[in-house]
Order: sequence, then C-alpha cells, then structure tokens
Amino acid sequence: MNWGILSTAKIGREQVIPAMQKGEVSRVAAIASRDQAAADKAAQALGIPRAYGSYEALLADPAIDAIYNPLPNHLHVPWSIKALEAGKHVLCEKPIALNAKEAETLLAARDRTGLVVAEAFMVRYAPWWQRVRALVREGRLGRVSAIQTAFSYYLDDPGNIRNMPGIGGGGLMDIGCYAIATARYLWGSEPIRVAGLVEMDPAMGTDRLASAVVQFPEGHLTFTCGTQLVPHQRVTVMGSKARIEVLIPFNAPPDAPCQILIDEGRALGGLEAVTESFDPADQYTRQGDAVSRAILGEAPLEFPLEDAIANMRVIDALFRAAEKGTWEAP
Repeated sequence: MNWGILSTAKIGREQVIPAMQKGEVSRVAAIASRDQAAADKAAQALGIPRAYGSYEALLADPAIDAIYNPLPNHLHVPWSIKALEAGKHVLCEKPIALNAKEAETLLAARDRTGLVVAEAFMVRYAPWWQRVRALVREGRLGRVSAIQTAFSYYLDDPGNIRNMPGIGGGGLMDIGCYAIATARYLWGSEPIRVAGLVEMDPAMGTDRLASAVVQFPEGHLTFTCGTQLVPHQRVTVMGSKARIEVLIPFNAPPDAPCQILIDEGRALGGLEAVTESFDPADQYTRQGDAVSRAILGEAPLEFPLEDAIANMRVIDALFRAAEKGTWEAP
C-alpha cells in the first residue's frame, strides 16, 4: 500500500512514519504540508519520495492508496472525509472526532465511498496487549472485574494543541481515551454507564485532571488521567485468581523489551509475581501493516470505524457526567 501522510505533525515524523517505513506491506510514498518548504524538509529527513505544499495536492496524487491523518483533533473528520472523497483509504489518529455525532458523519462518508477507515489506537496491535487479552479470555486471572489505569504527563504550554479547548485539547481526549479503549479491548464489551470528575485549567480551559468510573457488564474500569502531573502510566487488570500489571502500557519503546507482571497474590507487593518479557516490537509498524492488509483484502479489519465511534460515545458521556454530577449512559 502506498501511503500519503497528511501533515508534518510531530507524531508522524517521530513515531508513525519511521515505523510504517519498516512495514512489510506499507510504503510511505508522499507527505504534505501547508508549506512546501516544511514538506520538503520532512521528506528529505525521512527519505520520502514526494513532498507536496498542500493537502489537496497529496489527495490528488493517483499513486497514493491511503492517507494517514495526524492533524489536530478538529481536523480529523473534515480531512478524512476529503480523503475518502478523493478515493483514499484512511488511518486517522485518535480520538477519531470531537464527539460521536461528528464521527457519525465520517461513518456516512465511509459507507458512501466503500473505503476503509480506521482509528490509530496502536496499542491493540502490541504483542504484550494481545497476550494480556488472551490471558483474560482463557481465564488465567479468574473472573476479571476491575481494571485500574493511570496515565499522565506535564504540559502547561498554552500554545500546544493539547491545551487548546476549541480544537479538541485536554486530557480525556488525548490520553483518557486509551483507558477506555483498552478496557473495551480486554472485556470485548461496551460500558453501561459512567461517572466522572473533571478539573479544568482556569487559564487554558482544558481538562487537566479527570477521574472516572466506567461500569461494564463484567466489572468496573477506574482511571485517572492528567496533563499537569508527573509523567506516569500503568494498567492493572485484576481478577479473582490473579492480576496483571502492564508496565509501559501506552508509549512502549519500539527498540526495547516490554514486560507484564502476573501476580497470584501469594506475597504482598508483588514479590512473587512472574514477569513475562516481549522482544522489541514497534506497535506503529504492526498497526500500519494490519490496516494495509485490510485494505488489500488479505485480512479483516479487526477494529472498524464503529469501534472508534463507540469509544467516542464514552468520552462524550464522561464530559456530561462531570458537568451534571450524575451517572450517564454512553
């Protein structure tokens, strides 16, 4: 698959593009910016054959099969629809939209064009996450009824897009979405209701601290995400027989082993936990190839656009719950 990259966004330049260039069936053939010089610079640095000074020029390239869209959140749906209308398949960064209603307009465009649209939650392609899901489903942990997630970083720059409320900034949209997506991934079901607390930054107007209780048919997801806290991330999956800790659940390094701990509770503090290590694996490479193979018809798309919309509905419900102080159904 010949991929075009829609913008020179940092996540693309530093993580996704180099990863996709290592793929078995993914080729990064072009990149676009709203500035030709910026596009040329990124193309030269990354060894990309073609560079365009506008997004429209990239979408007009007949040699491009699919578009990766890492634009700011408020541009996800508009430019993904433009890509579909230009005959290109789409892999779009998370969260898929500003809200579920907007995401449904992308769904309509997908159905109208018959092309593939996928949301870029790379963690679901990581071998360690696939192993955790397998252990949950085979009953190694017993009845899994609790998942606890923490995800935080410190960023107080008002000029950063993550701190701009009008374009979809804030912690829930940026990192809280991972807690929801991974719980849905492990349990294979959708939440019944949610409750949440949100603390807004008084100057920037984005949520800088959010805590949530998300009730699933199987149990409870509880999570806290923060954009002005010490950098940290951890997921604990707890069952009646054992628990699993995913030590670097989200921003796993592509060139170093990753680990999970399996603890049957025989000693407090996890002193007798068993460690499973996984060889280095770039989850962005695996994501790109999985979507490429789905486009090529070689394998089904495991996480279609409907999955992204379901995740968005939970985020919407959490914002409503925090505002009203009530339980809300997604």
